[in-house]
Amino acid sequence: MATVSTTEILARFDAQMRRDLSPPSPTWRVERTGRVVRWVSPPELPWGCGVPWSDLDEDTADGGIAEQVSYFAGLARRFEWKTYGHDRPADLGARLRAAGLEAGAEEALVIGAVDDVAALAAGAVPPPEITLRCLDNGEPLDRIADLQSAVWGGDWAWLIAELRQEQQADPTTLSIHVAEADDKIVCAGWVRFHRDTQFASLWGGSTLREWRGRGIYSSLVARRAGQARQRGLRYLQVDASPESRPILERLGLHVVSTTTPYVWSPPPS
Repeated sequence: MATVSTTEILARFDAQMRRDLSPPSPTWRVERTGRVVRWVSPPELPWGCGVPWSDLDEDTADGGIAEQVSYFAGLARRFEWKTYGHDRPADLGARLRAAGLEAGAEEALVIGAVDDVAALAAGAVPPPEITLRCLDNGEPLDRIADLQSAVWGGDWAWLIAELRQEQQADPTTLSIHVAEADDKIVCAGWVRFHRDTQFASLWGGSTLREWRGRGIYSSLVARRAGQARQRGLRYLQVDASPESRPILERLGLHVVSTTTPYVWSPPPS
């Protein structure tokens, strides 16, 4: 990362992970309309529709936004327009809000060189009573939903359905890691290996409160960075919450931008 500028990193990220990224299954559609790329997931899935990339300006943004709202309204589908701090125009978020999309929480976009992260995270060791392992494909994932509910509240069945769908579509592109105390999952994180890119992305990492601050999250980062290195990938990318960002920065990832989701939902029928 030291020899590559932030501008170059963002250009690679935008091209590989947004503009040209393949969705998790061939059953999804990728459609390019002008300077916008949209994903359309199968109708039986409640998630996955969205805009991962756009290249608009002051003259084309409002029309481009209206076109996507009209399109997904016609499908009666919820969609997410994922914006980044370096997107154009500078007031894209305000324009999305004006069009009826609701902003989610802003997170930091952090990216690090796989080799750097693997080296810095190599010394992360969990408590002796913790077992780290990678879940076998097809292994039940319900305990991960239970963990997410314990940490964040709510029903996380949708996440399990999403992970299962990805595993079934291509088990080589997703690896799920857990930290267990006896038979209880206390932390879980997964890594996506994105086809035809130099990137792997890290997700999850929720840890039960009583187990935080003991090196478990860092240990799962180390395992996933090691897998990315084995596959010859060059970069790790994370949408980092305020809680995880300091840990990830200590492990060699760098803040290069911000990311905010904007969601449009069809009116109740």
